[in-house]
Amino acid sequence: MKTIYSLLASVLLFWGIIAAVSPKPTLYIIGDSTVKNGSGKGQDNMWGWGSFLHEHFDTTQIHLENHAIGGRSSRTFITEGRWDKILTDLKPGDFVIMQFGHNDNSAINDSTRARGTIKGLGEETEEIDNLLTKKHEIVHSYGWYMRKYVDETKAKGAIPIICSPVPRNSWREGKIATSEAGHRQWAEAVAASNGAFYLDLFGLIVPQYEAVGEEKVKNEFFTPKDNTHTNESGAKLNASSVVKGVKSLKKCSLKQYLKK
Repeated sequence: MKTIYSLLASVLLFWGIIAAVSPKPTLYIIGDSTVKNGSGKGQDNMWGWGSFLHEHFDTTQIHLENHAIGGRSSRTFITEGRWDKILTDLKPGDFVIMQFGHNDNSAINDSTRARGTIKGLGEETEEIDNLLTKKHEIVHSYGWYMRKYVDETKAKGAIPIICSPVPRNSWREGKIATSEAGHRQWAEAVAASNGAFYLDLFGLIVPQYEAVGEEKVKNEFFTPKDNTHTNESGAKLNASSVVKGVKSLKKCSLKQYLKK
């Protein structure tokens, strides 16, 4: 009997050691200021949804890192080297959730931001001498950059999840205007063509805004500074919408790490 107990104890110890040394997966969050504003601590009551996503996950089982940063497009998050730093640590079983588009409509080449991308999904390029960085650069389409994120995530054995841009506080005749309509469609198209999961955050959030109306959305979910950046309540609503979307994804293992 002692032998059986000793054997059982050895097996339990073995699996305990395996569990202890096996690193838990990481959910990497990348995007613009609607995902993380400033340092992510709510300066001027401006928040992105990524700052509240951890509240919905069992962080004893999965680690979350919010690498989103204000002002970046699908292009400049790469050209500044931010994506390469994540790729260095990305491992099989990790997740990358990404949301770009709000800043991709900007100028492709200027002396202030130089962050725009070519509209659409194509392979066309624009060769520039970047007025901001003073570097020669080949600029690609929004679809090209999004495909790069997806393909390189999958090459690392990690799981990519593309989000559409969240809606702005922009209204026409009682309905939310679709200012990033193109990027919403292109994001979905890249997910379909390159094998990523897709969360239509615009489609998830808009009905909630329209149900309460323009005045309440303006006063309760956005900062008075502009029509793009949410306050704490708005960011939490958006984070809840991300979670709702994750739950709806068939065969996406990220949902197993959500709090019960």
